[in-house]
Amino acid sequence: MGLRELENRSIYILREAYAEFDNPAVLWSTGKDSTTVLWLCRKAFFGKIPFPVIHIDTGYKFRQMYEFRDRIAEEWDLDLVIARNEEALNAGVSPERGKLECCTALKTEALRRCVEEHGFDALILAIRRDEHGIRAKERVFSPRDDTFRWNYKDQPLEMWDIYQVQSSFQDHIHTRVHPILHWRELDVWEYIKQEVNVPVNPMYLASNGKRYRSLGCEPCTSPIESNAGTIEEIVEELRTTKIAERSGRAQDKEKAFMMQKLRALGYM
Repeated sequence: MGLRELENRSIYILREAYAEFDNPAVLWSTGKDSTTVLWLCRKAFFGKIPFPVIHIDTGYKFRQMYEFRDRIAEEWDLDLVIARNEEALNAGVSPERGKLECCTALKTEALRRCVEEHGFDALILAIRRDEHGIRAKERVFSPRDDTFRWNYKDQPLEMWDIYQVQSSFQDHIHTRVHPILHWRELDVWEYIKQEVNVPVNPMYLASNGKRYRSLGCEPCTSPIESNAGTIEEIVEELRTTKIAERSGRAQDKEKAFMMQKLRALGYM
């Protein structure tokens, strides 16, 4: 599938979501995928993102991520909603207590409270099927029940470009919408290279022989060995690498089925 076809399908999904739901929002981590989704939203809606942009702030993000977030939010005039679980942070929840507890409290619970407070009925996320095995089980329009959980054993049928929305889901609190589920990591970087003006967090570019391939919380994210200091060099590196994209993310390694457990509880 070519980049233009990928883009067209994503824009179609975004416009379907905006038409079908009353109060959608888009999640933004400041990483390459979610920033690309913001770019696609701007294309889909003629230069303006017509719904809130949620950033889940765990308090443990890299300084460069906060700086990038604030700069782009101002430049693009985003309706930025920052979700933090202050209660958990004040209680000392941190990665040292274990990734499952930390991610659940500082990410999933923070998001759940944000959804309840603002009444969002759809969340647009930048996950891809090739990124992690459990994400390959997702649908483009994926319901979450009234306990915020994802039942990965019972997903709605999706054929061609026919998606089940709103009225088809009986007991959901909101729906997750995944406009780049069909993209690969290489597609994202080739698209960024093609579009030229998509902002890129500088942490992805190599410095002193290392760069970050996936961005998360600072205590849980490690760089990879790399000399790719430009978008073009990243594209070439990805054509031959055998290293998994999320090899530097601790929550993927701590225990078997960690990501499946997290996502069943409502994690991204």
